[in-house]
Amino acid sequence: MKKALLLLLVAAMASCSQARKSSSTVPEDDLIITRKYVGDFIEYRHTGPENYDGPNIIWIKTTMEDRYGKISAYGRKCDFTGGDRLYLRRKFYSPGIVSGYWVYVIENDASVSYRATDLQHDREVFIKTWFE
Repeated sequence: MKKALLLLLVAAMASCSQARKSSSTVPEDDLIITRKYVGDFIEYRHTGPENYDGPNIIWIKTTMEDRYGKISAYGRKCDFTGGDRLYLRRKFYSPGIVSGYWVYVIENDASVSYRATDLQHDREVFIKTWFE
């Protein structure tokens, strides 16, 4: 009886150690894309708010317009220069313990960046789908 109990205890310990070993080697995400090339800058246009409390939107045209459409971002003017390589970057903000959210920014290789709108109005898609 003692041998059977000891054998059962050893088997349980061995199975638990295997479970811990396998769960620690499972990779969460091998690669999380945080920056994506969206084309070279061509031009932009500005649209003002429809009413007094609306946002100013700039519509950015890139060489990859056939894939993404015009990219909409918040701003009055655009300081990108012709030929700038533009990237869409997402940053995860976690202001509290429980939740967080992604913020999307369109930027060049220098220091110019604008916050992109969550809904890309030209194609009527959410910007987060570009990273899925």
